[in-house]
Amino acid sequence: MRELVERFYDLMELEPEFAGIRAMHPTPLDNSRDKLFMFLSGWMGGPDLFVERFGHPRLRARHLPFAIGASERDQWLRAMAWAMEDVGIEESLRVRLLESFFKTADAMRNKAD
Repeated sequence: MRELVERFYDLMELEPEFAGIRAMHPTPLDNSRDKLFMFLSGWMGGPDLFVERFGHPRLRARHLPFAIGASERDQWLRAMAWAMEDVGIEESLRVRLLESFFKTADAMRNKAD
C-alpha cells in the first residue's frame, strides 16, 4: 500500500496531466502521502490507521474546500490507475479497485462541469 501511495503522488508531481489535482495539495506532499496511506490501509481491510489518528474520514466534508469536478475526479483516477499498474497490481484487482475508487471519487464532486 505504501508503494502504491508513493507512486501515486510521484506521478502527481511529475506528470503535467495531473497539475490540476497537484495544485490542490500542499507542498511538500509528505502529509498527504501519509494520510492517503493510512486511509487506504483501513479501506483495504488492514489496520484502521486513519480512524485511529483522525477519527471518521468524513471524506466529502474533508474535500468540500476544494473545487472538484469531473476533470479533477478523472485526474485522480488516472493517476491511481497508472500507479496501480506501475507497482504491479494484477489487472482484475485493478479493475475492481478502480470501480470502487470511481464511486468514491465521483461522490467528492462539488462543482458543476
